[in-house]
Amino acid sequence: MASRFGSFVLISCLAIAASHVQVSSSVHIVKGLSWSYYEKSCPSVESVIRKHLKKVFEEDIGQAAGLLRVHFHDCFVKGCDGSVLLVGTASEPSEQDAPPNQSLRRTAFKIINDLRELVDKKCGRVVSCADIAAIAARDSVFLSGGPEYDVPLGRRDSLTFASESVVLENLPAPTENASEIVAALAKKHLDATDVVALSGGHTIGLAHCAAFENRLYPTQDPTMEKTFAHDLKGVCPTTNSTNTTVLDIRSPNRFDNKYFVNLVNRQGLFTSDQDLYEYPTTRDIVSSFAEDQELFFEKFVLAMTKMGQLSVLTGTKGEIRANCSVTNSENPDLASVVEEDLESYAELK
Repeated sequence: MASRFGSFVLISCLAIAASHVQVSSSVHIVKGLSWSYYEKSCPSVESVIRKHLKKVFEEDIGQAAGLLRVHFHDCFVKGCDGSVLLVGTASEPSEQDAPPNQSLRRTAFKIINDLRELVDKKCGRVVSCADIAAIAARDSVFLSGGPEYDVPLGRRDSLTFASESVVLENLPAPTENASEIVAALAKKHLDATDVVALSGGHTIGLAHCAAFENRLYPTQDPTMEKTFAHDLKGVCPTTNSTNTTVLDIRSPNRFDNKYFVNLVNRQGLFTSDQDLYEYPTTRDIVSSFAEDQELFFEKFVLAMTKMGQLSVLTGTKGEIRANCSVTNSENPDLASVVEEDLESYAELK
């Protein structure tokens, strides 16, 4: 079933490939990034990534949402620097161990490392994990039925990860209301339209009951449509349920504007979702996206391009990791290669 649906989505995407959203003339590009960064060093990077992700999504289209979410959680914390990809230890937990990130799909991290290996085989170690994550997020959108768009590239990988407190401070919680989220993201130079558009990423993926049980128990949120609430109580019969449900009840595996149709019909899952329609500042934006999918796509691409440049490392800052899960200085495989090179050099002398 998943395979057949994945194939359908991929075929559909090829049919709409002409709907390429251009933002190059309408958004500022951070110094160090460019639209053609790997034109000489790795011209096939994007085709290598897309080819592999097509295979992945044919098996499980649900992985698209996982990859998109990884990019969001990377960028919002300390910038789009691949820090969320790093694995910590018992004594030094990483961003992945912080509560908001514990539900990130571990398969998504594996897919990114698989892409790292494929790109390295083709071009050598010239493409950063942060760029691979950004391209994978774009392809996750497109191969799920969403818009095609270009991604400015040239990010480098962080040498460190953020603490739990920094993660909690920078990732909006699903229980927050729209005014709180708009105010928080304004500090990252994202406006109300950006916030609503980026929230549209919830048109694909799953959510754990714990993220929205506050709207069901002990009393039902009055802004939630009654039949929708009844169905959710069937999925999450008590508090502390470990079950999951789809974020978008109309088209859960397709990237489209149905998420906003859900909000207009009071069928948004999280407080942070539904309140976008209740909050006067964002209500009309939600309505416009519910009525016009192309408008949503246009604004989503613009917001993703802005978000994808948050506090990026470029030039000589950071590094290009050989393994996305570990910095080069902590990579035993890389260290052994360096040692072998040094030994060979010594023999030549």
